[in-house]
Amino acid sequence: MSTYVRDSDQGVVLKVQVQTRASRDEVVGPHGDALKVRITAAPVAGAANKHLLKFLAKKLRVARSQMSIASGATSRAKSIAIEGISTEEVRQRLTR
Repeated sequence: MSTYVRDSDQGVVLKVQVQTRASRDEVVGPHGDALKVRITAAPVAGAANKHLLKFLAKKLRVARSQMSIASGATSRAKSIAIEGISTEEVRQRLTR
């Protein structure tokens, strides 16, 4: 069972390993206990974090306002808090 997504008080927490400056935005798959995500944005002035949240919101079909970075804002390893969705829905929507 994947360990990159777990339940929390407000919804779920998604652990991601981010690769910036990629040729395209994509979810690669499990990477240790996190989910590897490639994004095209550069890690400058928070641009990569904004781009990551926008990409994941679209992929998960949730509003951007339902997502926030719980930890790792300046790191490649991040925890994303997502409200109003179940762990099973996250797994299904990320594998499509």
